[in-house]
Amino acid sequence: MAEPAKRDAIVSSEAEELILVDVDDNPVGFLDKAGCHDGEGVLHRAFSLFIFDADGRLLLQQRAPGKRLWPGYWSNSCCSHPRRHESMEEAVGRRLDEELGMQSSLQFLYKFTYHAVFGDSGAERELCWVYIGRARGEPEVNRNEISAWRWIEPEALDRELESDPEAFTPWFKLEWSRLRQEFMDEIRQL
Repeated sequence: MAEPAKRDAIVSSEAEELILVDVDDNPVGFLDKAGCHDGEGVLHRAFSLFIFDADGRLLLQQRAPGKRLWPGYWSNSCCSHPRRHESMEEAVGRRLDEELGMQSSLQFLYKFTYHAVFGDSGAERELCWVYIGRARGEPEVNRNEISAWRWIEPEALDRELESDPEAFTPWFKLEWSRLRQEFMDEIRQL
């Protein structure tokens, strides 16, 4: 786990090279993060992680105000991209530590593609791998990445998504819907 003094380190940059993929998730090249998110976006590999505690509550994060896309929106526990020459497993573990100061055994569930535009700021066009994991302790968040966090029970989250869907990132809404429909047994078994 990262040392407390390093909890607010800058851990990502618009210049880092991401992995471009085709619709079958075959690598087709590399492009800096800024370029991947400019305009309508370029399809690149990404991941989303959902961390649950022993009581079955999900760890939500509110994206930091300095984020280019969807700042201040609530989202899943952790999401990011593998960098050039980095495996998905390395990327997920690295980001979980960098953003939340946590470690977890991870379980891959599924992949999907989506496209979402955030006004004139850019877009997400991602082939996203979705993982779940069990929390070991409480998070120590990186304030450059996360402005707030909270644990929430699935039923309470369902109600919030129905009453205020615009408070959440578009990928999170898609992923949570599928988790609720297809993967609750896997979540309970964590």
